[in-house]
Amino acid sequence: QVVGSPFFDKLVEIVGRSNVSREPEVLEEYSKDLSFTDAKKASCVVWPKSVDEVSKIVRLAAEYSFTLVPVSSGKPRLRGDTTPMADNSVIVDLSKMNRIIRIDRKNRVVMVEPGVTFSQLVPEVNKHGLRLLMPLLPKASKSVLASSLEREPVTMPKYHWDSSDPLLCTEVVFGTGDVFRTGAAAGPGTLEEQLESGGAQKSPLGPTQFDPFRILQGAQGTMGIVTWATVKCEILPSTRKLFFAASDSLETFLDFAYGVLRRRLGDEFFILNNMGLATALRKEAKEIQWLRKVLPKWILVLCISGHGKLAQEELDYLEGDIKDIARDTGVNLLSEVQGVSGSEVLGLLGRSCEEPYWKLRFRGGCQEVFFLTTLDKTPELYETFTRIASEERYQSEDVGVYIQPLVQGCNCHCEFDIYYNPQDTMEANRAKYLYLRAGEALIKKGAFFSRPYGPLTETVYRNCSPETVVALKRVKSIFDPKNLLNPGKLCFGGV
Repeated sequence: QVVGSPFFDKLVEIVGRSNVSREPEVLEEYSKDLSFTDAKKASCVVWPKSVDEVSKIVRLAAEYSFTLVPVSSGKPRLRGDTTPMADNSVIVDLSKMNRIIRIDRKNRVVMVEPGVTFSQLVPEVNKHGLRLLMPLLPKASKSVLASSLEREPVTMPKYHWDSSDPLLCTEVVFGTGDVFRTGAAAGPGTLEEQLESGGAQKSPLGPTQFDPFRILQGAQGTMGIVTWATVKCEILPSTRKLFFAASDSLETFLDFAYGVLRRRLGDEFFILNNMGLATALRKEAKEIQWLRKVLPKWILVLCISGHGKLAQEELDYLEGDIKDIARDTGVNLLSEVQGVSGSEVLGLLGRSCEEPYWKLRFRGGCQEVFFLTTLDKTPELYETFTRIASEERYQSEDVGVYIQPLVQGCNCHCEFDIYYNPQDTMEANRAKYLYLRAGEALIKKGAFFSRPYGPLTETVYRNCSPETVVALKRVKSIFDPKNLLNPGKLCFGGV
């Protein structure tokens, strides 16, 4: 039992009694999410408010052999990465560390703590004439820092120069309790001295030739607990214009997409199928079903923007060049699709999602299957997924598809969203079997699951090089030698 134990008493000494809970309803809330990860209750939940408290909690956990599960985003949670898997787990909820430390328009960077959400940050950066590089319609309660750490795909491949973008510098507490800063923030000098001398914690590289922030990305809290980060921004445009392209065949878009992406002509650029766009635009299941039926099967969305005094001139030349590429590749650009206007879709960009979360609107549950590939391979991978969906008696028309070019079109995030009713056991099991079968089949077709979550993780690591697993475990033994941080996730056992 934690309550009344020396561990619990010392935890209270660190953060205060009001910031520790062992209430059954609180533990139940953190014990499961909407993924297919098995439920398990933690021993208690703690809410630190500073890096010093986080460091002390890590050292205390090492002393008393407790494990720690970092959490920063609010509900709904979909991926199982914050569900405890080991006994004697403590949930470290970072939501009270929610300061926007600095917004720097000159250097296009913002420094935030892990509890800062998209709904909190977007309006603030907009006031400073900036916009975030952000995913498509993230949860309002989604941590900006966690999104960057998880390498969630951003909608503007033009500004996506590296797979790590938009994450820059970080402050992290490793599993030893040591506090470390990465990138330019590592020094020389304190943060205040760096700012005074003109530094902005903008470069993510270093210290020296070592880039430890890459170890933290995609690690699901298994390598360290990040207590602040700087995130790249871009200038807020003065004017914008959105175009659609529609087709019943995904191949129709490929030459056009590569032409635009190679020349970095658009800002937001992505492809949705009719179900994906319908769930983003409508909130009721009947409305979603109706809109899906009237929309074309595939919709490409492309937004251009103009800035400053010559905003309209910038918009005009971008539009002219894009229309030239469209003409040469046989793509017809549209201002609306089946009654859906450009302004309506523009309203979805650069903001967090209104409740209910768009992926849960159709059936109440959603199992994401996402991976990295190249644009030219997406049609084949889609066919593989729909074939298995048919074998599992799941209507492929009810699958949401989202294709997001990344790193200026060098690769793309491809996502299949399996909607299901979590209250219907048979339907949930069908979705789970589809998720697992499709994942394995896609891996064999070359899909790269760079961010594996939940039950599919075992399949991913079983199909990768054994040397990769050995290397990851060696790195883990350096930064978290006692396996305190989120054990059981990725390829790290010990549960």
